[in-house]
Amino acid sequence: MYMAKVIGNVVATRKDESLVGYKLMVVRRIDANYEFIGHEEVAADYTGAGIGDYVLLCKGSAVRVEERKKNVAIDMAIIGIIDTIDV
Repeated sequence: MYMAKVIGNVVATRKDESLVGYKLMVVRRIDANYEFIGHEEVAADYTGAGIGDYVLLCKGSAVRVEERKKNVAIDMAIIGIIDTIDV
């Protein structure tokens, strides 16, 4: 899993049918001090996160473990909204 901040959203009216119903958010990874690392990426939102939220990301086949998501064209998903980070 990774930590990130939601910094925007993506509107795509034409997309693969498996993506219909998913909100696509622009995220940027953060470290434990809430500092940005890496570059912007797009993640499907499973949680209802919004711009400005700190979130947990999951990448790869792990985002498609549920039977209804097996054939979805997603390789990164927001799977949680972070309340606090204590180090």
